[in-house]
Amino acid sequence: MNRVVLVGRLTRDPELRTSGGGNAFVGFTIAVNRTFQSANGEREADFINCIAFNKQAENLNRYIRKGGLVGVEGRIQTRNFTGQDGVRRFVTEVVCDNIQFLEPKQSTGASNTSYYEYSPYDMPQQPRQPQQPKKEPFNDIQNQFGITDDDLPF
Repeated sequence: MNRVVLVGRLTRDPELRTSGGGNAFVGFTIAVNRTFQSANGEREADFINCIAFNKQAENLNRYIRKGGLVGVEGRIQTRNFTGQDGVRRFVTEVVCDNIQFLEPKQSTGASNTSYYEYSPYDMPQQPRQPQQPKKEPFNDIQNQFGITDDDLPF
């Protein structure tokens, strides 16, 4: 089984590109905080390379910016290629199946159009109505049925 779930912040603004076959993709890096501190008491992070394709890539490019908190689900993939200098290079990255934006649009500095079309952050707050005290259903049993405590066998 090859499944990865990560939560982290984008290290730079995503840049949408198109492959030779016409597919949109975005390569990006997220900083994932470690759960422990180093020997000198500092928090450390791992920088994980990720790639998203097609509609997810377009949404990521449109709605999230550097520093935005995202949740990524996908699989680890390794590949290799020969660079322009003739050296063979190896790449390990997460191929994203699902990307969740974990912050409201205002905190990431995204544009006015939003993936969060009906976000609770955008909805006007309705004034609260005062709550009526709860009515106990058995308080008025004598008047409803004409039964007294003497009529009950227990």
